[in-house]
Amino acid sequence: MSWVQTLAVVFHVLLAASIIGLVLIQRGKGADAGAGFGAGASGTVFGARGSGSFLSRATAILATLFFLTSLGLSYLFSQQMAPSSVVDRVQPVPMAPAPAGPPPGLLPAVPAETVPAVGTAPAVTEQPATAPAPAEAPAQ
Repeated sequence: MSWVQTLAVVFHVLLAASIIGLVLIQRGKGADAGAGFGAGASGTVFGARGSGSFLSRATAILATLFFLTSLGLSYLFSQQMAPSSVVDRVQPVPMAPAPAGPPPGLLPAVPAETVPAVGTAPAVTEQPATAPAPAEAPAQ
């Protein structure tokens, strides 16, 4: 991120925190009921009209600034040309062609005399099967 983008993000976060703080400070519509119990004098700090008009105007101004910085941030980050992900930064590795055959030395060489000629079938040599020797029965 460039320093302009970083500055815009920090300003945007500060605006958001300020809006949250202003909304939490404002009194609700039912706050006038507390005036009967001695809380009515707290609203006179901002004048006869109370803090309602000042805080609501400040909230509206901060909300407008928040909206404008949101648009500005979307424009700033859409103009970014550098890769934004680690996956985008990885260079593809060129693939080497596969070898035509196994490398020499892995398979034993077959002598030319044992290779049959083309068109002839190899001779089949059968060896007689030997039966297993009978097991001796244990003496009882």
